[in-house]
Amino acid sequence: MSRIILGGTAPLVMGILNLTPDSFSDGGRWTDRDKALEHAFEMIDQGADIIDIGGESTRPGSEPVSSSEELDRLEPVLRDLLPSVSVPISIDTMKPEVASVCISMGADIINDVNGLRAQGMMEVCAGSDATVIIGHMNGSPVDTHSTEMGADYREQIKGFMDRQIARAVDAGIPDGRIIVDPGIGFGKTPDQNLSIAKDCSFLGKDHAILVGVSRKRFVRQFYPDMDVDDASAMVS
Repeated sequence: MSRIILGGTAPLVMGILNLTPDSFSDGGRWTDRDKALEHAFEMIDQGADIIDIGGESTRPGSEPVSSSEELDRLEPVLRDLLPSVSVPISIDTMKPEVASVCISMGADIINDVNGLRAQGMMEVCAGSDATVIIGHMNGSPVDTHSTEMGADYREQIKGFMDRQIARAVDAGIPDGRIIVDPGIGFGKTPDQNLSIAKDCSFLGKDHAILVGVSRKRFVRQFYPDMDVDDASAMVS
């Protein structure tokens, strides 16, 4: 049974649990299973409405990992976490093989920063009850952090979302199980990132919107003298 409730008007807070040794803000802190679980429970106690778990870093300069390595990081935590919490559990992955295993274990959301572009990802999600987050990434996972969008970035993002939503619905994913993410930090300039964070109205009102700004590089650029968590909250 899905633990996702969409359609409310109040914003929800997503707590991030990176199980990677090289994530940009806390790489290596939660690679131990017990510490990862403790942190997940702590975030829930602090008010997190969703816990998003990642087993592969997407920071600038990160090296891709295999599906098996990603699952080696995710599965031990998910085995203990999923039966123990009532909040939705989201899996941050670009790989259909990883998504399939995590869904079979009971994950509620597939958060794909690659926008469901990998072959087979839409079909995996369509064959489940999982909610999907379609992220916008300028370029590919290999080169996105070395690209920048032009002045028409809003139109490009909206066009991509419209196309991917249509493809997802055609593949069998109900429209009501789709969340959109404009992809802050993925191939945009600092000014574009800040502008998107401040105003996502160009994406329309038909879908819930995920805005991921926490501790990202552009936040530090705009507020260099402020604590990064305080600056993230200000941008949000």
